[in-house]
Amino acid sequence: MTMKELVARDGSGSCVPTVKHTESLDSTRKWAGESKSGDRLLSPKEAAEFLGMSASWLAKARMRGDGPPYVKIGRAVRYPEGALRQWLKAQMHLSTSER
Repeated sequence: MTMKELVARDGSGSCVPTVKHTESLDSTRKWAGESKSGDRLLSPKEAAEFLGMSASWLAKARMRGDGPPYVKIGRAVRYPEGALRQWLKAQMHLSTSER
C-alpha cells in the first residue's frame, strides 16, 4: 500500500490517517510487541507491574545481573512475558534456609 493510499487530505492541507492506516498501525504494534515465540514483550514499567515490583528495582536488578532476563533493542529494554514467568518459577523456595 502506498503512502497516498494510507493518507487522506481533509481539505485544510493537513494529512489525517484513514481507518485503514490506523488498523495497519494497530497490527504493527501487536506484531512489534511479541517475540518470536509469541510472547508479548513488556516494557520495564509493564514488567514491574506484572512482577509486583518497582521499575527502579528492575533497573537495579539488570545492573546487578540477578533479575529476570531481558532483551535490548537499540536503547529500549523489553522483557518477554514467558521469560518473566520462568524466572518467577525459578525464584520459588520452600524454606528460608534455601538459597
